[in-house]
Formats: sequence, C-alpha cells, structure tokens
Amino acid sequence: MPYVNIKVTREGGPDGTGPSDDHKAQLIAGVTDLLARVLNKNPETTVVVIDEVDLPNWGIGGLAVPEFREKT
Repeated sequence: MPYVNIKVTREGGPDGTGPSDDHKAQLIAGVTDLLARVLNKNPETTVVVIDEVDLPNWGIGGLAVPEFREKT
C-alpha cells in the first residue's frame, strides 16, 4: 500500500490561504495515477495526504520563508 505525503505552503490559493479543494483533488488523482502507471500500484490501496504548512513554519537556508523572501 503506497503512502504519499505532499507538503505545500498555505498560500497562493483563491483566498490566499492555500490550494483549493479542486487543486488538492487534482494532486491526489494525479499522484495516484502516476503510481499506478509507473510502479503498477493498485489505486484502491494508494493513500495520499496533503499537509498545508504556514509560511513561518517553512524554512529555506536557515530562515523562515517570510524572512528569506525579504532578503532575496
């Protein structure tokens, strides 16, 4: 049973708080299809979880994303 965990930042969605439900459904369907096609995994037992992370909890180069963006 494949388990896939997708982590995305909570930004850029229609209301600025993250991907829409439609985007998430597309990700789940797309990853499930990819595993079926490439690794011959059973879609009925494939688990996909999407975690949304607040920008201050996502770091790059030792800095939280908001601070990182200020410097670039």
